[in-house]
Amino acid sequence: MKFEYIDRNNWKREEYFRHYKENIPCTYSISAKLDISNIKNRNEKIYPAMLYAISTIVNRYDEFRTSLDEDGRVGVFDEMMPCYTVFNKETEMFSNIWTEYRKDYSEFKRLYIEDVENYGNFTSMNAKPGTPINTFPVSMIPWISFEGFNLNLQKGYDYLLPIFTMGKYCIEDGKYIMPISVQVHHAVCDGFHVSRFINELQEFINKFEWI
Repeated sequence: MKFEYIDRNNWKREEYFRHYKENIPCTYSISAKLDISNIKNRNEKIYPAMLYAISTIVNRYDEFRTSLDEDGRVGVFDEMMPCYTVFNKETEMFSNIWTEYRKDYSEFKRLYIEDVENYGNFTSMNAKPGTPINTFPVSMIPWISFEGFNLNLQKGYDYLLPIFTMGKYCIEDGKYIMPISVQVHHAVCDGFHVSRFINELQEFINKFEWI
């Protein structure tokens, strides 16, 4: 993992970064509906497939890999991996697990299955130890389908990485439709970037070669 610092003196986004990070701190979320029929029709498990698809698009663009180090300096990770929630039916609470990203889906799914088998029954909040700093949060709320979702983070103005939340899928016109919310920091990510992300995520899901 590498973290490349941004030269803010020559950064094309510097004006926007200062405005939305320092002058008017601003985070926002966008919710959309994804057609996951390609995943369902191939009897693929939704969670690992979506974690892989989201991670793949995240790793395409700097806007979703930009963060601050412990001293507040801004930089870009060369690769990100998902840190996701797993629900414990007995405690009715969740645990966090992270899985290393792999470009090959079958390899990523194998690692995901291993992590869930090894840590999925833990009752602590952070089940798998040693969470790397180059992870981004993903959660699933499979009990309800939503039209909008927003996180209110007390220290969110210092958190630049994206946060993804998925909900319960439903069937609309014969298609499996699942809601997703993407929460970002406006200092590094505009509506254009989130829109491109969601559109490319849908295009990626529609392909069948990776499944």
